[in-house]
Amino acid sequence: MEFTTQMDAARKGIITKQIKKVALEEGMHVEELMDLVAKGQVAIPANKKHLSLSPKGIGNKLKTKINVNLGVSKDCEDYDLEMSKVNKAVELGADAIMDLSSAGERGALRHRLIKECPAAIGTVPVYDAIIHYDKPLDQITGEEFIDVVRLHAKDGVDFMTMHCGLTRESSKHVKRGERLTNIVSRGGSLIFSWMEMTGKENPFYEFYDEILDICREHDVTMSLGDACRPGCIEDASDVSQIEELVILGDLTRRAWEKDVQVIIEGPGHMPIDQIEANMKIQQTICKGAPFYVLGPLVTDVAPGYDHITSAIGGAIAATYGASFLCYVTPAEHLRLPDLDDMKEGIIASKIAAHAADIAKGIKGASDWDKKMSQARKDLDWEGMFKLSIDEEKARRYREESMPENEDTCTMCGKFCAVRNMNKTLNGEYVDVI
Repeated sequence: MEFTTQMDAARKGIITKQIKKVALEEGMHVEELMDLVAKGQVAIPANKKHLSLSPKGIGNKLKTKINVNLGVSKDCEDYDLEMSKVNKAVELGADAIMDLSSAGERGALRHRLIKECPAAIGTVPVYDAIIHYDKPLDQITGEEFIDVVRLHAKDGVDFMTMHCGLTRESSKHVKRGERLTNIVSRGGSLIFSWMEMTGKENPFYEFYDEILDICREHDVTMSLGDACRPGCIEDASDVSQIEELVILGDLTRRAWEKDVQVIIEGPGHMPIDQIEANMKIQQTICKGAPFYVLGPLVTDVAPGYDHITSAIGGAIAATYGASFLCYVTPAEHLRLPDLDDMKEGIIASKIAAHAADIAKGIKGASDWDKKMSQARKDLDWEGMFKLSIDEEKARRYREESMPENEDTCTMCGKFCAVRNMNKTLNGEYVDVI
């Protein structure tokens, strides 16, 4: 039997190699996974031309996945550095890489990513269109934007962020000055400006059916972008954000009717007490489509530490339904992240994802923690290092401050509770002096 997309295959009862691999990795019966893919509650981004891909499932009942944003800018155009980031990100466990390049030879970098990278590759066509055509924003036609979508699909991109839910009608709230920080989405701001300068409808909304045909042909997953995600705590859960989400819910239905897989993008900046409600609203409006969140960042006042504000929000969001976390680095709001920033962002996101998986009762999630606890009880330092989410850092900290007694650390020495309890329960003499 022939199929177009992973969703189409699942609906026809075809077990693709991607579905089989994801089921094995998740410890799930193939039939259960196929049902979730058929319903749109799990997406498996897997362009037919991305031959180096190691497919991952994103969605309901699966482990929370993380995405890493990379790419060159006009001020930082170092392709070798970006590829070293990609390789390190994959080594650290990133499930997807988004190329957000806004300058230079984007095509060459994109081709290299698709050829070499086993993680799912995502792009934002509206960025590339501006550099691709090398002409003023208002002179790019709607059809030309869609041609770039087609180009990326043919290249082998697995998922694309397209801000289809921002329309001339819905943008009225922004024009009325109802928001403190207006539109902070880079793609959303470009589309808003294009609409205002040309007087035309958002091409990604107007030509949505044509985009779906492209995605269906190449099995590209639609990542429906949140142009109106809140860019500050003040704007969280406002009319602009919720109205866009309602539009995305209808666009999700239309995509599923054409067997196109969908991921919904979400906030943004948001106070802790609003996160659970937002996850539930998205699940209701978008009928359980996988939710992909940037953060949420739970405070606005921590530049240099936004990987922490994001991890707090991400853990809560994933606990209540988000299935895909976009990492945030310490460089957020400040500069293009370097290799160290990227690592800190990935580790923070992985901690958030794993914490949520424990809370959600994902199969096998707490087993990792149980093994770590056993190693700590046994004072098995080598075991603790190997089980650490960041083995290199754990080893380095130990080596930088070695204790007098190898079974302790320099925090407690012979006052170590674990050491002394082990000795006491084994009937041994406890020497703490």
